[in-house]
Amino acid sequence: MQISAAPLIYLMIFVAVIVIVNGIYLLVFGKSVSLNSRVSRRLALLEKNANREQVLEQLRKEMNQHLNARNIPLYSMLAKKAQRANIAFSPQALIGIMAALSAFAFLMLSAFTAAEFGLRLVLGVAMGVGGVFYWVNSTAKKRMSLLEEQLPDSIELMVRSLRVGHPFSTAIGIVAKEIPDPLGSEFGVIADEAAYGRDVSESLKAFAERMDSQDLRFLAVAVSIQQQSGGNLAEILEGLSKVVRARFKLFRRVRAITAEAKWSGMFLSGFPIVALIMINVVQPDYYDEVKGTSAYIPAALFVVTFLIINIIYMKVMTNIKV
Repeated sequence: MQISAAPLIYLMIFVAVIVIVNGIYLLVFGKSVSLNSRVSRRLALLEKNANREQVLEQLRKEMNQHLNARNIPLYSMLAKKAQRANIAFSPQALIGIMAALSAFAFLMLSAFTAAEFGLRLVLGVAMGVGGVFYWVNSTAKKRMSLLEEQLPDSIELMVRSLRVGHPFSTAIGIVAKEIPDPLGSEFGVIADEAAYGRDVSESLKAFAERMDSQDLRFLAVAVSIQQQSGGNLAEILEGLSKVVRARFKLFRRVRAITAEAKWSGMFLSGFPIVALIMINVVQPDYYDEVKGTSAYIPAALFVVTFLIINIIYMKVMTNIKV
């Protein structure tokens, strides 16, 4: 029995691409971009550069650069996720990294596999682009999850600050100092913008739209209504914090209830792919007898199409909006 290691090599090169792009990101921008850091990126930059205006300019550029580059061909598919992940790389740098990692994957495939040139080229580009896309998507999911978890505590901290007599802009500044990223830097930018004269409600609305978060929209609307009609902002925000926390708990409960269905869907969707890889590893010539037939390509396309439909349907069925 002949064993082929090519599929495992493909998988290892793809994982290497993801590890390399994350390593480059941390190497270029330091630990402050990591979501595991207890010190927000804004405070880390202020420690290195005491010029508050320059730090604000840099953070605002990072926060808006990807949506401003949606006119770049094909980049629009990645722009929204990169924006929510707040990737500090510029769009041009991210595209350059995709090209460099595609070349790296092609060289690795050339060195460790005997695949044809065309296949190595296609796989190299797919691994380079797909690895960066996977990294950006996973970073965006992690960041949004942390943001949703931090928001109720941040609003409650604002309520306590307002009740001791601080103005709302100062309350936001306190949140920026006490809460780590992602909300730490985001509210820090809002506090700095307020210090330079921008309306706080406008900054909150822009933040909510950039993150596409319903809870942040609630916060922006609550502040805007209070500014226009008056009222006790501390009481309004206290009620909002309860609503946001209840939504968060309900979301976690729904996710726990649908976890079994999601894992079942992932297993059913991934099993054919894993089985195909294992067949090619254990017995690479398994499909040789049917590869030359006229029905091989249509049958393969038929299976791939229905596999994609299955993945989409499973995702839709278990994606419950709260």
